[in-house]
Amino acid sequence: MKGLTLARRYFEAYGRPMLTELSGKYPALQGQFAAGLVGQGSECLGFDDILSQDHDFGPSFCIWLPEKLYLQYGPYCQEAYDSLPKEFEGYPARQVTAFGTDRVGVLEIGMFYTRLIGRDAAPQSNAEWMWIPESRLSQATCGEVFLDEPGIFSAIRQDLLAYYPEDVRKKKIAARLAAMAQSGQYNYGRLCQRGEWTGATLALMEFVKNACSVVHLLNRRYTPFYKWMHKSLEQMPLLQEVYGLLDQLTDVFDSRRAWRTAGPEDFLLGTINKKDNRAVLLETVCQLVIRTLWDQGLSDAQDPYLEPHALSVMQKIEDPAIAALQLMEG
Repeated sequence: MKGLTLARRYFEAYGRPMLTELSGKYPALQGQFAAGLVGQGSECLGFDDILSQDHDFGPSFCIWLPEKLYLQYGPYCQEAYDSLPKEFEGYPARQVTAFGTDRVGVLEIGMFYTRLIGRDAAPQSNAEWMWIPESRLSQATCGEVFLDEPGIFSAIRQDLLAYYPEDVRKKKIAARLAAMAQSGQYNYGRLCQRGEWTGATLALMEFVKNACSVVHLLNRRYTPFYKWMHKSLEQMPLLQEVYGLLDQLTDVFDSRRAWRTAGPEDFLLGTINKKDNRAVLLETVCQLVIRTLWDQGLSDAQDPYLEPHALSVMQKIEDPAIAALQLMEG
C-alpha cells in the first residue's frame, strides 16, 4: 500500500474520530483542525515502494493548528495522537530516524511552512520567491490534505501551488538553459577531448540535473529533491520524452573509445561527436527544450546552442531587479 493511502485510511479510522472527541472536550478547537500528509518523504510524492518502508514510514498523519490554538492545546492533541494504535492493517509502527522527526503528529501551521520554505506564508515579492529552493517548494505542496476546517493551511498551500511569478520562472529557466549549455553542449565534449573522464561525467550529471529542472519549470511544476527529480518527469504533460532520453544518457556507454577513435568527419557542427551516443542524446534533449521555449513564446533565438535562448528569455523579464541578476543565478 502506498504511504498516502495508508495515511488516509489510518486518519479515517482513528484520526477523524479523535478530532471529533477533542472538539467535544475543548470547544475552542471546534472547526479549527487541518489534517493530511504533506512534506518530506517519498510517500508524499507518491514515489514510495517496498524499499521505502524501512524508515520514516508507517501509519501516521499530520494535524495542523493555528499558532494560538497550538500553544494552548497542542500538548493535549499530541497526547491524544500518541495514544492511537501504532499498528494498522498489518503495517507496523512508524520507525522514525534522526532525520525524520517532526514530520507527522501535531504541528503549528506557520512553523510547518517555515521549516520547509523559510517563511510562514507564501512569498510576497519576486525577490522572496527567487531564493526558496525548488525542492522545498515541492515538499510544501506535495502530499494530500484530508481535512481543513478553517482553511488557513490550504490557503497558503494554494498560494504556493499557483507557482512562481512569471518573471521568476523566466529567470530560473534562463539560468538552467545557461547551465545546460555550459555543462552539456560545451564542457562535456571538451573534457572528453582532453581525456578528463571524471570531469566529463560531472559535466554530464550537471546537465542532467539542470535538464530535469528546466522540464519542471516549463511544466510549471516544482522540481523535487534530487533523488526524485528524474522520476517525476514521467508525470509531466510537456517533454515527457526527456525522461527516457536522460535514462539513455546515463546508461553504461564507452565514451572513451568513442572519442579516442573519432575523426573530423565524425563531428556535427564541429562539436557534436556522432560516435558518442551521449553527445547525440544530450543534443536531442536541448533541441526538444528549444521547441518548447518557442511554443511558450519564451525565446526568439534560432541558434541550436542554448545560451542565446537563455539570453533571449532574460530579455523578456520585466522586473528590473530580477533582470539585473547574473545569467546563471537562480
